[in-house]
Amino acid sequence: MHRSAYLLLLLTTLLWGGNSVAGKLAVDHVSPMMLVFLRWVLAVAILLPIGWRTIQQDWPVVRRHWLILAALGASGFTLFNVIFYTALNYTTAINVSIEQAAMPILIMTANFIFFRLRVNWAQIAGVVLTIAGVILTACHGDPRRLLTLELNFGDAIMLVAVVLYSGYSVGLRLKPAMRWQSLMLAMSIAALVTSLPFVLWEVAAGKAIVPDARGWTVIVYTAIGASVVSQITYIRGNELIGANRAGLFINLVPIFGTLLSVLIVGETFQLYQALALVLVLGGIGLAEHSGRKMAVPPRAKAR
Repeated sequence: MHRSAYLLLLLTTLLWGGNSVAGKLAVDHVSPMMLVFLRWVLAVAILLPIGWRTIQQDWPVVRRHWLILAALGASGFTLFNVIFYTALNYTTAINVSIEQAAMPILIMTANFIFFRLRVNWAQIAGVVLTIAGVILTACHGDPRRLLTLELNFGDAIMLVAVVLYSGYSVGLRLKPAMRWQSLMLAMSIAALVTSLPFVLWEVAAGKAIVPDARGWTVIVYTAIGASVVSQITYIRGNELIGANRAGLFINLVPIFGTLLSVLIVGETFQLYQALALVLVLGGIGLAEHSGRKMAVPPRAKAR
């Protein structure tokens, strides 16, 4: 079971890392809020024929739990990306990467507060190792860069985004029992509806950029890869091993994003990137080894 979860979560973070590269390629080819809105328009168009029949069958469940479904779709699918893109206009990618590394800590803290899920010292050490890998990536192998960091409005709202996605990860425990097609369609519709005010504001402010050919390529990737496929794999991975263990994989996103930038954008591969990957994977391995032991019932351990 855990091996399936690892493959799903590795695919998730690889696709999310690709989303970072897509964000770079989107500059001047499609505006941020237009990108968020159109990716969910396309995602809903893809999911509608897949989930139309199942959501009709699951409609009593959807109607009874519409508020939690709307909250999950809005926080995890729309608001995180809206704030993420906005924050990058005010702060640096270094700051954003480091701030995102706080997600596993927030997820573990929230799970302890609300669900009394405990962690051990090996899991905490694993989290620390993954954060070290993220920081090494963010500062491009030069820790002295951390001394020049300044906090501003972008960092403040990025912390809001981190809290939102951490809340989404923990909140997946509360999602109703329903077919995955219905779940994804319901949350994607919520994401589409909540993204509409932001694109209308962007148009009204005269900041909208209608996508050109490259813009549409980015939209198609973010809709299929970073929205539909990655969310399905993240939700399933979360179901298999829990939010605490799944959340730790999020720190692979900046690592994969950097490596994909080398392959796609043509950036130079550096030694610190290899070291960062070893730190993050090592941290995940340490935390997972301990997490699996905690997840095994006492009677099973005795066998």
